[in-house]
Amino acid sequence: MAKHGDEHDQDEVSEAAWWRAEAAEPTDPTDPPSPAEAAEPGATDETPAADPGATDEALAATAVLPSDIADAQPTEVIAPPAAAPAAAAQGDAPATAPSTAGEREPRARRGLGRAARIWIIVGVVLAVLVALVVVVDNVARGIAEERVAEEIEANLPDGVDGDIDVTIGGFSVIAQYLTGTMQHVELTAPELSVDGAPVAVSVVAEGMPVDLDAPVERLTATITADEASINQLVSVAGIETGLTLGDGTVGYEGRLEVFGLPITYQVTATPIAAGDSVLLEPAGVEVGAVGASIDVSGVVERLLGGNPLEVCIADRLPQGVQLDSVAVSPDAAVVRLDADGIVLDSASLQQTGTCG
Repeated sequence: MAKHGDEHDQDEVSEAAWWRAEAAEPTDPTDPPSPAEAAEPGATDETPAADPGATDEALAATAVLPSDIADAQPTEVIAPPAAAPAAAAQGDAPATAPSTAGEREPRARRGLGRAARIWIIVGVVLAVLVALVVVVDNVARGIAEERVAEEIEANLPDGVDGDIDVTIGGFSVIAQYLTGTMQHVELTAPELSVDGAPVAVSVVAEGMPVDLDAPVERLTATITADEASINQLVSVAGIETGLTLGDGTVGYEGRLEVFGLPITYQVTATPIAAGDSVLLEPAGVEVGAVGASIDVSGVVERLLGGNPLEVCIADRLPQGVQLDSVAVSPDAAVVRLDADGIVLDSASLQQTGTCG
């Protein structure tokens, strides 16, 4: 019996020593429990209770574990299930805030980009529409200019022939046609023939109606003719040799008799516009050679002090057209005309003025 008891005491001592070794050895909290630990339902982190039958020596060795050995084991803190979502929410809040701000900026950029694209599309559409309107208006302008030119050429008086170029001013010819009045129209005929004499004519019409049977608000014209054309178109009574163009003056020659003797003279005159005529105001006189016994001073005084020589051109102009100015150079004479309320139809252009 005594031997058997000793063996039992030794077994208990060995078991106590094993528990001390296990308690002293640090364990990784992440290591899974051993099969033996999982099988024991009463296994806890606390020190196992001593066997009542153990000897005093064994109890002395295993009754109390040092606090430093127990504290050496790392402890994992597991949050309660209800606190885990809150902790997760608190942990996620700082992370999601930058993400939300980051998402807001690209969203704002996308909004601005979408608005910019819309404005670009609107601008492109407007540009295309404006271009189409300009193209259509230019086509309509060309058609209108050809139509006006054809009508004016058909309405020219007898003996007047030539091509006329028409330019319609203003922003939109379509809008002008809709109002019935063309704001600014230019007619040019650089090689117009009048009874075989070449002249250049340019006309500016302000407020020209689309219907040429209606009067034009205001019309100005410029006629340019050289010396040969002037002498072909204009005949002056008493002047057989024609007119000579000078620098701002017009010269002509004449003949008269003094005491039965023929006397020739040359007059230098200044042209003056006067309604439907041009007045030649003498500025200088030269008398041809005559006998010494004849005094020609009275001839000179009569020529210089007499009435200006009238050159009528009313029969060359449509009725109602008046001369505004005359400019003369050795190469050509430029006559400026104007008229208010003139009609450019065939009947009106055929009707000219008369010379008394």
